Amino acid sequence: MNYIRNFIGSYPLLVNIIWFFIFFVVLYGVRRFLLNRLYRGLKDSGHWYVVRKVARWANNFVLFIVFMSIFGRNLSGFTTAIGLAGAGVTYALREVIVSIAGWFAILFGDFFETGDRVLLGGIKGDVVDIGILRTTLMELGEWVDGDQYTGRIVRVANSYIFSSPVYNYNADFEFLWDEIMIPLRFESDMRLAKTILLELAEEHTGQYNTEATIAWEKMKRRYKLENASLENQVYLSFNDNWVEVSLRYVVDYRERRGVKDQLFSEILRRFEQEGERIEVASETIEITSGRSTKVK
Repeated sequence: MNYIRNFIGSYPLLVNIIWFFIFFVVLYGVRRFLLNRLYRGLKDSGHWYVVRKVARWANNFVLFIVFMSIFGRNLSGFTTAIGLAGAGVTYALREVIVSIAGWFAILFGDFFETGDRVLLGGIKGDVVDIGILRTTLMELGEWVDGDQYTGRIVRVANSYIFSSPVYNYNADFEFLWDEIMIPLRFESDMRLAKTILLELAEEHTGQYNTEATIAWEKMKRRYKLENASLENQVYLSFNDNWVEVSLRYVVDYRERRGVKDQLFSEILRRFEQEGERIEVASETIEITSGRSTKVK
C-alpha cells in the first residue's frame, strides 16, 4: 500500500494518464454494448443512423469533460502560451472554423438533412452523412444521364453553405416540375396530339397530383408563394423546322427518369398508331449541286 502511495506521489501525471485510459476503455465498452443492444430494433429504420451519431458525440463530450477534470491543473501553465498563439491558430484554421460553423448551421438552420437530394458546391447527390467538417454525398449525374448514381462518394466542405447556393430537391416539397418536348411536322393534328399527351400524362403522373397539392398547401403556409398549377399542361411553339409540343407535369424527384422513359415510350407508340395524322419531325438539310457551264 505504501508503494502505491509513493508511486502516485512520485508520478502524478502518469497516474492521471492511466486513469484516463481506463475510463476511455470502460466508456467505449459501454457504448458498444448499448449500440449492439439497440441495433436489432433500429437496423431497419432511419433512426439507427441518428442514434449512432448521437452516441459518438455524447462519448466525445464525456471524454472531453473527464480529460479536463483530470488534467485541468496540469494545463494551467499553458494559458499564456495558448492566448498568444490563439490569433495565429485562428488564421491558420479559418477554413476549418468556417466548416465547423457551417456544420452548426446545417444542424440548426434547416438547410438539409441526411437522405435529402442536394446540389452543394457544384456537386449533386444524396446526403449520406453530415460530419463536423464535411458533408458526404453519393454523387448523381456527371457522365450518367438523369438523376442516377455514378458510384462516387464526394465529400464537400461545410463552408460552402456560406459561399454558394444550396439547392435542396426535397426539403419541403418532394416533387419537381419536369417537361418533355416533342417536335411535330406542321401537317400534324396538333389538337389530337395535345389530347394524347394529356391522357398519357394523367395515366403515368396522375397519382402525384393529390400528394403534390397537399405538399404545396403546406409550403404556402410557410413561405410567401404564388399559386402554381400542379395540373398537367401542354404548350405549343414553333420554329422554321417544326412545331414544338411541350408537356409539363409534376413528378416525384426520385422517379423523374423512370417516368420520362414511360412517357416517351407510350407517346411514340400512340403516335405510330395515328399514322400520318401525327408525324414526329426531324431536322433535314437540303443539298443542291449546280452544273458547270462552259463558255466557247
